Amino acid sequence: MGKLDPIVSEFDTDEEAEAYDAWFRAKVEAAMASPGPGIPHDQVLAEMQAIIDKHRQTAK
Repeated sequence: MGKLDPIVSEFDTDEEAEAYDAWFRAKVEAAMASPGPGIPHDQVLAEMQAIIDKHRQTAK
């Protein structure tokens, strides 16, 4: 396994890409298996918009 082309991948090596993929898949599987209630789409969008707005204010 070697160095990856930065045009093709955001990771430097195959090992980094595979480690991230494994971590991401584990997070998705855990979230899908969670017995808790989901978060409504509109609520998520509102929370994300608040974060974006906060960062825009501090960037000025």
